[in-house]
Amino acid sequence: MAVWSRDVLAPPLRGVEAVVCDTDGVITDSAKVHAAAWKAAFDAFLTEHPPEDPARRRPFDSGDDYLRYVDGRSRLDGAAAFLASRGLDPTAQTVRAVAADKERLFTARLREHGVDAFPGTVRLVRALRAAGVPVAAASASRHARELLTGAGVLDLFEVLVDGGEAARLALAGKPRPDLFLEAARRLGVAPARAAVVEDALAGVEAGRRGGFGLVVGVDRTADPDTRARLVRHGAGIVVHDLAELLAEGARR
Repeated sequence: MAVWSRDVLAPPLRGVEAVVCDTDGVITDSAKVHAAAWKAAFDAFLTEHPPEDPARRRPFDSGDDYLRYVDGRSRLDGAAAFLASRGLDPTAQTVRAVAADKERLFTARLREHGVDAFPGTVRLVRALRAAGVPVAAASASRHARELLTGAGVLDLFEVLVDGGEAARLALAGKPRPDLFLEAARRLGVAPARAAVVEDALAGVEAGRRGGFGLVVGVDRTADPDTRARLVRHGAGIVVHDLAELLAEGARR
């Protein structure tokens, strides 16, 4: 396959030697399915076990709470973080029960509706590969391979490090950078010469902690506060869609 010039890429990407992309919300439009499953699981639990503090007796917010506490984290870490935010004791048994309920709900929704890949992401990944830049997919979810396969994009990625691999290798969850560092290692590129693309606060923080040369935040909400939080957690640049990382002439 002929290698294109890197001029098809926007300037921030022209100097990187590899790119590691998060899966949910970056490659596949699955974040909203995760958020809906978390809301159903958490709201059911809060109804049965309301916090003592009345101010904390509010339902799970699929926007703010999802971004703050569960997006980008493993199911167990996300469940524990949200329950603690409501003043509840996140015992191991409770965390496992809520996480299992979320898993059941997510799997049912996924099998019923499926998910699509974001067109802008597909265009960018194809341009990166044509320019000789290898791309990895990384996710704390054990469903990543299923999601990528169902969306028809698994073969676009040289490497996939998912939740199953993270468990097998005992990789720490985000905001620790272990998942991304393993993906970069498998691509054979030092983190300082690679980019991470993430939509989660924990994920951009992981990219910063891992010493990646570029951390790209993805804000599909177009909410100025979300953009600002991504920057505070470590994003060097923030885009609404990954097609923005193509040179202007290549976006058409």
